[in-house]
Amino acid sequence: MAERSSAWSARSWLVVLTLAVAMAPAGVRGGSPDRTEAVREAVRGGRARSVILFLGDGMGDSEITLARNYHVGAAGRLAFDTFPLTGTYTTYAVHEADPSRPDYVTDSAASATGWATGVKTSNGRISTAAGTDRILKTIVELAREHGIPTGSVTTAEVTDATPAALAAHVNDRNCQGPADMGPCPGYRKSAGGLGSIAEQEVDHQVEVLLGGGRQRFEQAIEGGAFGGRTVIESAAAQGYIIVTDAAALAATRPGRRVLGLFNAGDMSLEWGGEPAAPYPGSGPQRCREGQRPAVEPSLAEMTRKALQLLDGPRGFFLQVEGASIDKRDHVADPCGQIGETVAFDAAVAAGLAYAARHPDALVIVTADHAHTSQIVSPPTEIDHGPGLLSTLITKDGVPMTVSYATNVPGRWQQHTGTQVRIAAQGPQAANIVGVTDQTELFHTMARALGLE
Repeated sequence: MAERSSAWSARSWLVVLTLAVAMAPAGVRGGSPDRTEAVREAVRGGRARSVILFLGDGMGDSEITLARNYHVGAAGRLAFDTFPLTGTYTTYAVHEADPSRPDYVTDSAASATGWATGVKTSNGRISTAAGTDRILKTIVELAREHGIPTGSVTTAEVTDATPAALAAHVNDRNCQGPADMGPCPGYRKSAGGLGSIAEQEVDHQVEVLLGGGRQRFEQAIEGGAFGGRTVIESAAAQGYIIVTDAAALAATRPGRRVLGLFNAGDMSLEWGGEPAAPYPGSGPQRCREGQRPAVEPSLAEMTRKALQLLDGPRGFFLQVEGASIDKRDHVADPCGQIGETVAFDAAVAAGLAYAARHPDALVIVTADHAHTSQIVSPPTEIDHGPGLLSTLITKDGVPMTVSYATNVPGRWQQHTGTQVRIAAQGPQAANIVGVTDQTELFHTMARALGLE
């Protein structure tokens, strides 16, 4: 379809839906326009110049609804609610001892391996096959073979499971730096292996790596060409600019590989508040916003800079992860979780702004798995669940009670095995409609970039 028509599919849908949301009174949707033509225009095949994959870690439908209700109100819409094409995908892993058997609740490592390689694996593995340890080629490796620049942005350590699956191969997700290789002895550089996740990400020469995890890159490499030097030193020797604060990132210009490490561990949270507690729970509360120190860039800022650094005639592949949605869900921290979801949504808005100028970009928003938080009725002394509770005062000025009950109080709350949302716009976006599996996302992205 001609570029003018393509631009309509990306832009007019957002305009139509934004106007519909703005003009309709709270709780009313009956006046929404007929969207048939906008959806028809959004269905496009062919090649994309670039692929931008937004990944909300642990961002199931409950996490999305919590953030929407709190931040913009029940009748409002977040940026990732505005995509023209939406579906769901399944997220299960497989068992290590018998990969023919599904493991219904995935972790982030197996899940990320699914869309990074198109192959199911067992929990804990990073782009290696369950049972055999076979190396699984990733979409980043394929892109680089075709001369397409790549990037990865996260609010976790850049060696955490989700970014790791793009550019590393190890049997255990915990092997993040050279000093963390106990579970992966055969992968040590000193044993002739590929090295830790940090070493492999640099060795794969991913053009843009932004997030936390400086501690992993300050560790000394045990063997190989850079033995005795730190991973940061090896990165500098391989042409990377190293940046460690928001000002340095803002000043960075295209033309060099960039390794941005803005925290020793995970990046700081955006919001704070009281954690959930046993009945009667915490709150009612409003969250404390603006908690991230200014020295650390926001996810949206990192996204905009990555797009600027990668943009060029060859196109690019970029993954952007809102990692601490999951991490705050695990510890029953509703304000931290919602704040990270809102920050992720701001990054998605930055991607949509880029796509409005570049309608040949395939933009995808999804999650790796669902999580524990649920919106429940206000608890009473007689009727309340066995888990942790918190009541928030939303944008609507109405109390909203959140429950965390996938583990006993005091324990790490668990993922759930339900399907999760996937939404997209741009060339090949129609392939996410309906119910698919996350391994199919690999093929959608690969086709869009001309890699298969």
